[in-house]
Amino acid sequence: MLQKHTMFSANKLTPEQIAALKQLAAEGASMSDLQRHLKEDYGHTLTYMDTRFLILDLGIELIEEPKAPEKKEEPKPAPVPTGFVSVTMDTLTLPGAMVSGKVTFSDGETAIWMLDQTGRPGLDPDTPGYHPNQEDIMEFQVQLRALIQKSGL
Repeated sequence: MLQKHTMFSANKLTPEQIAALKQLAAEGASMSDLQRHLKEDYGHTLTYMDTRFLILDLGIELIEEPKAPEKKEEPKPAPVPTGFVSVTMDTLTLPGAMVSGKVTFSDGETAIWMLDQTGRPGLDPDTPGYHPNQEDIMEFQVQLRALIQKSGL
């Protein structure tokens, strides 16, 4: 048989209990803290909704924790020109790749490179829309070929 729920009334609290609830709220107590206090100290078991209505009826204002400020994305440091192309190979290959690694171009821009299972190259620059100059591409290809031959692939 279902039990009929009746709302809790603020009239069941003494003025001292109401003052204590207001003091707890002023000290930073949350709604669940007040709900627990009502049960443990006064023997009143209230639902969340009853507690919410009681707080509204008594004019208690809960202090909300200040939300952490959103972290602004820090700007990436400007690439430092190195004057040469540097190619490395990953020890753990990217999924779907036969071989992969990183490249730093002469202007300091970096990218991830890969060769897929059919040998097609792919380049994913860290800076969207970046395109290395023709000399860097040629040097990258020379170094990549040498790196792959050295690895035995």
